[in-house]
Amino acid sequence: MARRALVTGSARGIGRAVLLALAEAGLEVAVHFRKSRKDAEATRREAEARGVRAVLVQGDVAHPKGAAAVVEAAAGALGGLDVLVHNVGDYLYKPIEEVGPGEWREILASNLDSAFYLTQAALPYLREGGEAKRVVYLGYAGAGQIAAKPAIAPYFIAKTGVVLLAKAYARRFAEEGITFNVVAPGVAENSVSKPLREIPMGRVARLEEVARAVSFFVDEASGYLTGQVLEVAGGWNL
Repeated sequence: MARRALVTGSARGIGRAVLLALAEAGLEVAVHFRKSRKDAEATRREAEARGVRAVLVQGDVAHPKGAAAVVEAAAGALGGLDVLVHNVGDYLYKPIEEVGPGEWREILASNLDSAFYLTQAALPYLREGGEAKRVVYLGYAGAGQIAAKPAIAPYFIAKTGVVLLAKAYARRFAEEGITFNVVAPGVAENSVSKPLREIPMGRVARLEEVARAVSFFVDEASGYLTGQVLEVAGGWNL
């Protein structure tokens, strides 16, 4: 039986590239979107063209009920869930003294809270047994380091929290064979700003390069890797 994957925020960008890579590898996939139904449907058709079952699920995963509903819809449509790839997360570039309480809460909710809510909802399916149960979070290059990032403070703090969350789950569920890892892009093709002079390799990450890193952790042969962070950043932040 084919493995089944939910990829959040997969209507376009990195999420879309990840979902299509998983479909190419033979996984059945759930395309998640919040508002971009037209793009999500196009992604679903592209996945289906690779010979796998592909379904649409809609919802706001920054809230507990919304996240649970997305997981339930994906698992219900696919008949279970083996892989969760969490790609959703808003970005804010703003001096820390100008960040309002609502903005602070929104960035933490969309990046960190959502990872917790989705994982908690997915755990019953991941713990059902079977091989190659995987969770991969999309992080941010350099997150987890104790570094000052005053222009992106809430985002950097949230992504650092994602790293710690992955490690906590990885330690807790290692005995059950469920792996939790983080793929941390630096500046990718879909990024708002592209500071090429700061990147030692002199170019941004291609979306397929980020997707390949996710696929590496999802692969059935990667079951001994858990609690790890893989940066796809061309040497940025070293």
